[in-house]
Amino acid sequence: MAISGGKDSLVLAKLLQEICRHGHKDFDLEFICMDPGYLPPVRAKVKANARQLGIPLQVFDYPAFSVADKMGGAKPCFICARVRRGALYSQAQKLGCNKLALGHHFDDVIETVLMNVLFAGQYKTMMPKIHATNFPGMELIRPLVYVREESIIRWRDYVGLDPIDCACGVSQKKEDGSMRAVTKKLIGDLEATYPGVVHSIYRSAENVELGAVLSWKDLMGDRHHFEDYYEARGKEGPGVLK
Repeated sequence: MAISGGKDSLVLAKLLQEICRHGHKDFDLEFICMDPGYLPPVRAKVKANARQLGIPLQVFDYPAFSVADKMGGAKPCFICARVRRGALYSQAQKLGCNKLALGHHFDDVIETVLMNVLFAGQYKTMMPKIHATNFPGMELIRPLVYVREESIIRWRDYVGLDPIDCACGVSQKKEDGSMRAVTKKLIGDLEATYPGVVHSIYRSAENVELGAVLSWKDLMGDRHHFEDYYEARGKEGPGVLK
């Protein structure tokens, strides 16, 4: 699994380690950490936290931060995520792994939904598992998608960890911080006024009505527009979209 050094990946690492030791599923674990350009004290903190948890961490270097800074333009976070993902897939394959586990949680999922709507003009969620496009035989999994961030924070405080935060110099250059930070605040403000709104955001990805959207892409990447089916739908009913 991939460990960034933050609280989310650390709790997932410990959970998977315990399941591997005491669970009923037979699998092997490799714990990898990509250093995308951390300052020396940050890298040292990542290693120290892994030692505290008894996690045998393997660190490798890849200049994701500098690549995102040079090529990211207005969307450095998007470029950084893609670059880091590819490097992690590659390293995992070298170690003989067939799955890459990431520590994204429930709040990451709903933030991603709103980020895509507000900043990318598309509706797309963060899937619990996906097959890698450019790395045959590899699969990405997110075991924490139903876990709230507040639960992870309580675990962090209980065990006395001091994980790293984002440690990204690219987003810190922006006056308002990253798009994710802006979205997180927005969701927090909404939840304070309308309790339960976070669950509605999550469920929206489970209740998409194709007959009530303007266009969509199918699993093969082909785009469909509502006008392509409009007349047939009026004659034959909703079943024409199936």
